Amino acid sequence: MMKNSPTAARKSTDHAAGFEYLVLTVRPGQSIADARRELAEHAEYGKWELRTTRIYMGGMRRYWMRRRVMRVTSTLDSFPA
Repeated sequence: MMKNSPTAARKSTDHAAGFEYLVLTVRPGQSIADARRELAEHAEYGKWELRTTRIYMGGMRRYWMRRRVMRVTSTLDSFPA
């Protein structure tokens, strides 16, 4: 996340569904352009996709982003010693 970011972020993983989620919260009165820039950075560099957007009474906005959980298996054991 960017330094001096206008958003708060929370990350969780749902292993059964195979996704991990990132929830970005933008407080009322903060710039939509800054929030959009941060969402674009997460999407481009972190391979996140926008799942859901909510706008609450009072102006708070919350964005749910998700990406597939990457399962990596070691290939080092397959080489002869």
